[in-house]
Amino acid sequence: MGKISLIAIGSSTGGVEALATILTRLRPPLPPIVIVQHIPAGFSRMFALRMDKECFLNVKEGENGELLRENFVYIAPGGLHMKICKYGDRLQIRCFMAPPVHSCRPAVDILFNSVAEVVGETALGVILTGIGHDGAAGLLAMREKGALTLGQDESTSAVYGMPKSAFDCGAVMRQVPLGGMALAISALAHKK
Repeated sequence: MGKISLIAIGSSTGGVEALATILTRLRPPLPPIVIVQHIPAGFSRMFALRMDKECFLNVKEGENGELLRENFVYIAPGGLHMKICKYGDRLQIRCFMAPPVHSCRPAVDILFNSVAEVVGETALGVILTGIGHDGAAGLLAMREKGALTLGQDESTSAVYGMPKSAFDCGAVMRQVPLGGMALAISALAHKK
């Protein structure tokens, strides 16, 4: 297990505020963070702009072909899937139009599955509040490749759907209350 090179987060219902709670508490230096929040087109950009003003990290909407940088947070554009691919020895974002997965576009599973495939054991996956089970299979794929995984606990989830599905299938190594998630992420990201 090497040092964490990428953090991937998935969320849905209640996720905007959960993400705000976490992102505003994170401090550099941190590896790149990629996020899929179920959100309509247009709103993802407004959310990214708001977070960029409130956070110590740089927050932006992910763009197709963009190379990932440390201390940057990339939020998937509403209405498009987002995944990670290799560009030489760097990581690159790919945003694309494809059918919804679990009735969602962007879908957390698309992102998490790409992270499992491309980053493997040096990734950290986090699943937050949300309806349904998007992200559970992808987080399990990440864990099976050796990635560290966290899930939001039931008591602090607006909807304990996605984190429960991920926990029930064995994808979550540890459940964490929302108030402790930023600390847990930072501790794992800085672990040698």
